[in-house]
Amino acid sequence: MMGIPAFGIGTFRLQGDAAVDSVRNGLEAGYRVIDTAQIYGNEAEVGAAIAASGVPRDALFITTKIWIDNLSREKLIPSLKESLAKLRTDYVDLTLIHWPSPGGAVPVKEFMAALADAKAQGLTRQIGVSNFNVELMQQAIDAVGAEAIATNQVELHPYLQNRKVAAFAREHGIHLTSYMTLAYGKVLGDPVIAKIAERHRATPAQVVLAWAMQLGYAVIPSSTKRANLESNLKALDLKLSDDDMSQIAALDRNERLTSPDGLAPAWD
Repeated sequence: MMGIPAFGIGTFRLQGDAAVDSVRNGLEAGYRVIDTAQIYGNEAEVGAAIAASGVPRDALFITTKIWIDNLSREKLIPSLKESLAKLRTDYVDLTLIHWPSPGGAVPVKEFMAALADAKAQGLTRQIGVSNFNVELMQQAIDAVGAEAIATNQVELHPYLQNRKVAAFAREHGIHLTSYMTLAYGKVLGDPVIAKIAERHRATPAQVVLAWAMQLGYAVIPSSTKRANLESNLKALDLKLSDDDMSQIAALDRNERLTSPDGLAPAWD
């Protein structure tokens, strides 16, 4: 498997010009990994920013996610083709199931098989899931095999370290992608993280992103500010000590910030 790049730019909540500007600034700053989704309503803007950037398609890693309305066998591939048209590309590098089907309306087996078909047709290079608990990950493994699942993208930050899901994924060789790694900025004011940042002459955001990457997770922070996009990239060069890592490990308090009613599974 090709693997998932460690560092990318997220586009959640970015609409219209904000999405175009953020992706353009990110590409100019050196980002080559872009994460979007059907429900974000910004695939066309992301596609426009990529097209205008002049960065060759094969230098990029683009992820999108299939929305719950499109999970059925007859809708999944047509919806992905629509996403490709908006993104102005013939394929994406990674396609994820954004949330499990509410109430199991579409069985995991059905949408994972459709996703595997999309890969076989060359519409996506890799496939994976998002917001899956342990039980759902097991169902996805039963459907297509663990080696076919490139990642599970989940909320994961110092205040929610998602250890059961992380351990299960590791055991089955499934990579984790952390979203909301900065917990909507909540962790940036944490005194423990501030001290570590001071010691490394780094920003709190760089410390938290480096922490997640040192644990082997991919991160996709978003920002509308060019200075923050550039600053976040420096997390790639930051090496935290074992002591730093254990201090951040101790911050876990199972504080989940994203759990939409009717969408979220029973979390582990």
